[in-house]
Amino acid sequence: MLRIIFTIVFATGLLLCSTSCNQSTATKKTEAEIPKPLVEKVLSADEQKALTPEQVLKSLKDGNYRYAHQDLTARDHSAMVRDASQGQYPKAVILSCLDSRVPVEDVFDKGIGDLFVGRVAGNFVNEDLLGSMEFGCKVAGAKLILVLGHESCGAIKAAIDNVQMGNITAMLSKIKPAVERCADFTGKKTAKDPAFVEYVAKQNVLNTIETIRKQSPLLKEMADQGEIIIAGAYYNLHTGEVVFL
Repeated sequence: MLRIIFTIVFATGLLLCSTSCNQSTATKKTEAEIPKPLVEKVLSADEQKALTPEQVLKSLKDGNYRYAHQDLTARDHSAMVRDASQGQYPKAVILSCLDSRVPVEDVFDKGIGDLFVGRVAGNFVNEDLLGSMEFGCKVAGAKLILVLGHESCGAIKAAIDNVQMGNITAMLSKIKPAVERCADFTGKKTAKDPAFVEYVAKQNVLNTIETIRKQSPLLKEMADQGEIIIAGAYYNLHTGEVVFL
C-alpha cells in the first residue's frame, strides 16, 4: 500500500515539474519574441536640412502604410523626450480636423519631434494657423504642409446643414465655400449622403490649400521655389488609409 502511495506521489511530482518547466520555457520564448522599443534618434538640424519635400511626402505615405497594416514602429518615448528637449527640427506641418478618431502622429507612424500638428474642426485655415505654418516652415525648417481631411466629418456635415449655434456658426462660415464648390455633384446634396459629405470634404481640403497659397505670400513663394510642398489628403476612418489628393 505504501509503495502504491509513493508511486502516485512521485508520478504527480514529475508531472507538475514537467508542466512548470514547459511553462517557463514557453514564457522565455514569448519574452524573446517581444520586439525591443526602438531608441529612435530625434531629427537633427543637419538631417532636417538634407531632406527634400519629396522625401518627406514619401515618408508620410510609407508611415501610413505601416499604420494601416498594423506595423507601427516601436519607440522608446522616454529616450526621445530627453533627446527632443534640446531642440526641434520637424519634417512636416499637418493641418488636421479636431476629430478624435484621427490620431495624426500614429496615422503617419511618426514620433516625438517629427511633426508640427495644427487642429481645428473642418481643417480650414485662419490667421493664427497660417502664422503657425509660416513659423513651422520658414523659421523651423519643415519641408511639407499637409491638409488632412477625413471621412464622415462632423464639421462638414454641419456646414452642409447650415447649423446655427454659438461660435460654431462663425466657424462653419470658413467651410461654406467648399460646399459652394460642389454645385456639380449629381447626387443628393445632403449631410445624410456619405458620397456628398466625402465630396465636400475633399473640396474643403483643396479650398484650404488654395487659401494657404492666397493668404500667405511667404508660403506660396516657398512652394513656388520648391522649398516646400503644400499637399492635401483624405483619411478613411474604416481602414486607416490616407489617400493623397
